Amino acid sequence: MNTKDQVAKGLMLPIMEAFYTIQGEGRFTGHPAYFIRLGGCDVGCVWCDVKESWEAGKWPVLSIEQIVKEGLNHPGRLVVITGGEPLMYDLGPLTKMLKEKGFTTNIETSGAHPFSGDFDWVCFSPKKFKKPHPSIYEQANELKVVVFHKSDFDFAEEHAALVNSSCEKRLQPEWSKAEKFTPIIIDYVKNHPTWNISLQTHKFMDIP
Repeated sequence: MNTKDQVAKGLMLPIMEAFYTIQGEGRFTGHPAYFIRLGGCDVGCVWCDVKESWEAGKWPVLSIEQIVKEGLNHPGRLVVITGGEPLMYDLGPLTKMLKEKGFTTNIETSGAHPFSGDFDWVCFSPKKFKKPHPSIYEQANELKVVVFHKSDFDFAEEHAALVNSSCEKRLQPEWSKAEKFTPIIIDYVKNHPTWNISLQTHKFMDIP
């Protein structure tokens, strides 16, 4: 089986980077985690801070065995699969292997592609630039909307109406607009208490 076919089956994946750090956002803020950042994204957020991840062909393609082996070198057993847009790939084989090795599996996704994989926590962060696939809504444990423009509050409520009732809802100021939108988000959450605030604590603390 050639590399292209193995990627299509989720047996090999393009890896932009993989690193052990502290989760800085959302439900698992403060937890040590092994991040697997997949190369490739077709969403195109104008404010993306990892635009170098967009082109999958720039990054080495590794077997899922190699990816998991590297994760086992670190003491933590929380793994976060992110991108890029990770759901561009079939994540079933990778998550199966990770769970067999004792990892708790998280994903951060825009939900723009059909859902795949076995995850303990699904952080769904929809983007205006590409409509989410319907399969994400029943899977989402956390709805995290990045606030870059005042219209993002209405955008957040549109998606909040579609997720399951147990889904945690968070608003996060986009880093370059944080000074402007943080006070507005605070007021919004105070008036709409089904929402919480997510901050990029790793940026405040300068955690790589």
